Amino acid sequence: MCAVLDHPTSLLPSRFSWLMGLYSENYHRLARLFAPQALALGRYRSSLDDGLDLRVDVLERHRYTLDLRLSYEFVDADTGEAAPSAQLRMYHDAHMAEVLDYRADRRLIRAIGPLPPARDVFQRRVRMSSFLNRWLEYLAEQGHSIGTLEPG
Repeated sequence: MCAVLDHPTSLLPSRFSWLMGLYSENYHRLARLFAPQALALGRYRSSLDDGLDLRVDVLERHRYTLDLRLSYEFVDADTGEAAPSAQLRMYHDAHMAEVLDYRADRRLIRAIGPLPPARDVFQRRVRMSSFLNRWLEYLAEQGHSIGTLEPG
């Protein structure tokens, strides 16, 4: 008899495993794109002369974590706040990045697509992590990188 049939397990990851994989992918995207773990506390700007300057704020550094914020340097007319904006926590020991909070505006939603409303905490975390994943991919495609970051 086939060994696969003797031990019936799903070939697909559980929802939790999938979310943890997304956290890991976001960590590695962030590390490759901006290397925030090597940046000092403070504010950094990535400018590509497209009118969409990106701001990276390194907020807090602890032994195993790093808190930062990514946002564009313009204000959403509807809310009066920087948007899109994401507050993140990178876990160095686990190689994961979690989105603590985010705000998206209509321009980014048009660029990366809408995200469905969350029904529960788990779905909210999936939605926030998916948002970050798609945004980091978009930023890389636009040319943002550690090489474009300048203090300020």
